[in-house]
Amino acid sequence: MADTKFRAMVVSETGKNEFKREIAERSISDLPEGEVLVKVQFSSLNYKDALSASGNRGVTRNYPHTPGVDAAGLVEESSSLNFSRGDKVIVHGHDLGMDTDGGFGQYIRVPADWVVTLPDGLTAKEAMMYGTAGFTAAQSVLKLTENKINPGSGKILVTGATGGVGSMAVAILAKAGFEVTASTGKTDQAEFLKSIGASEVISREDSSDQSGKLLLRGLWAGVVDTVGGDILATAIKSTNQRGVVTTCGNVASHDLNINVYPFILRGVTLVGIDSASCPMQRREKIWDMMATYWKLGNLEELSRTVTLEGLSDEIDKILKGGQVGRVVVDLWK
Repeated sequence: MADTKFRAMVVSETGKNEFKREIAERSISDLPEGEVLVKVQFSSLNYKDALSASGNRGVTRNYPHTPGVDAAGLVEESSSLNFSRGDKVIVHGHDLGMDTDGGFGQYIRVPADWVVTLPDGLTAKEAMMYGTAGFTAAQSVLKLTENKINPGSGKILVTGATGGVGSMAVAILAKAGFEVTASTGKTDQAEFLKSIGASEVISREDSSDQSGKLLLRGLWAGVVDTVGGDILATAIKSTNQRGVVTTCGNVASHDLNINVYPFILRGVTLVGIDSASCPMQRREKIWDMMATYWKLGNLEELSRTVTLEGLSDEIDKILKGGQVGRVVVDLWK
């Protein structure tokens, strides 16, 4: 298949700090080395993809490049004994879509230890409705439950709730029986958030305390934070005794201005969520949870599907903070 041609989004550098995106024809022989060649049926759009597609050197160093940190499809070729032609698989994280050509192309070639068998109970499209965003949300919820936070513990705050990770976290928490408060800068999306499981919706402004107080009234048994910055600091200071806060994003800020009192007086636990390098055994456990106990019946409400040709507009939208829910990419339409 070395000379087989396929379609992909290709991001090229056209000048100093100038980049262009186009749908171009590539050859399988252009792909990097790896034990498993996957025919990608569906991918999904994440904020990291948008950064890669706009020339962000912190994500992707070398161009031209095909972004896409998520992919789901069928094994086309494999030199690994763990996979055979026709196997249904998911690939996400590791270096996929960063400096390794990613899921915005109809084929990828990757190391075998990057590949997850698609669990029973999920289609390839459903897996990409979750994607890295859903995986990150589920990993965050799992961390809460492993730290003894359960539906009887109290309210859970989700920040950046209309985004990919945030909306998935709201829905998964609601599915698991938690009472969820959704924080968002898009208060016009309150009905959407309530439709996917939020009990209440608060504004971004109400989620960011500017008083300078070292501790705030305890409100949350747990927090799934996706934005960082002052909102994360406020959430930590507002978490109850022995509460748990997970953090996975920095769209508001990568800085965290916080004191030690929530940790030494209330015993708050702050847990970082790193999905890209999550170990395989845990990766498989989380996907199995999303295919069974936490499988959402409203995935269609949380996502919409675009073609490769429609992807560039969605990238611009997510960079401007205008994305709501998940965007799935159908590679063959």
